[in-house]
Amino acid sequence: MKKLGLGLLILVLLVIGAGFLFQQQIGERIFARAVDNAVTRDVIGALPDGINVVLCGTGSPLPDPSRAGPCSAVVIDGKMFIVDIGGGAVRKLGLMGLNPGATEALLITHFHSDHIDGMGELMMQRWAGGGRDAPLPVIAPEGVEPIVDGLNAAYAADAEYRIAHHGAATILPTGKGGVARPFAIAEGQAEMVVYDQDGIRITAFPVNHKPIAPAVGYRFDYKGRSVVFSGDTIKLPSVAEACNGCDLLVHEALNAEMVGTMEQAFAKTGRKRLAKIMADIQNYHTTPVEAAETAKAGKAKMLVLSHIVPALPFGYLESYYLRGVDAAYDGPVVLGKDGMLFSLPANKDSIEPGDLL
Repeated sequence: MKKLGLGLLILVLLVIGAGFLFQQQIGERIFARAVDNAVTRDVIGALPDGINVVLCGTGSPLPDPSRAGPCSAVVIDGKMFIVDIGGGAVRKLGLMGLNPGATEALLITHFHSDHIDGMGELMMQRWAGGGRDAPLPVIAPEGVEPIVDGLNAAYAADAEYRIAHHGAATILPTGKGGVARPFAIAEGQAEMVVYDQDGIRITAFPVNHKPIAPAVGYRFDYKGRSVVFSGDTIKLPSVAEACNGCDLLVHEALNAEMVGTMEQAFAKTGRKRLAKIMADIQNYHTTPVEAAETAKAGKAKMLVLSHIVPALPFGYLESYYLRGVDAAYDGPVVLGKDGMLFSLPANKDSIEPGDLL
């Protein structure tokens, strides 16, 4: 037994030594294999026909190491629609194998910075990496025009550098930047179709995020499946009405009790400005329980919470965050995390979960 143990020890030491001596060669092979896998990976092509929802950012303006800013990707028939584009979300798309070049359009719910601060990067990645010959359509309420124009101006020099470096045949000059596609929902109007092509219908509906206005949510319909995004809002009957039996309701959520604890902590230390901000943000968001009540009223088949406030740095806090949700809604509830995938196969009733991270 002693000889066997000694032999195993010597073998382990030899393997460790070989790994150290040939570290560069081993690293070269590992890298080449990883690159090959990444290049040949086709996440979008592997998704089923139907509506596929990917959470590319489930965070908020509050720092959270595991969550990018607000972003959801909807992949239908090879086309990718992005709903809001918070900071870090474009890089999360890359980590998940979702090529920004596949983006058909960007839809914005409102113009808070955390919902638009990845827009410039998405425009650039879609154009340069995707070989697009036309700008990114940005579908949003009226007021989006100066934002898109400003980003086009901010990235103008960068665009010229890339054309000069790679050549106009590789980086098509006509595809740079974005183009605003504004819409206006009239007072008292319940909804407006903002996209209707190839069997894909996207409907916008007004929500209440005052004093931020306009603010909207979106509903996607395709081959008998549906998903609704609430956008940032207080609890509203209009979100339940937009759902109306939808397969998936992706709803924002702020735990007021937890934010209230933060408010008190800031107040105790004399940080009055931050205490005031923590108090203010509680009055224009929806709590997890209220989101669950909306899901019940809208007869949603599944509720997914996103735009998580406050940050949840470790899983032990999740039960506290969701306290009371089960009593408000008896359907499945998912606390959203970056990388989550929900596939809604065409003309079926199933919701198939997955994870791309």
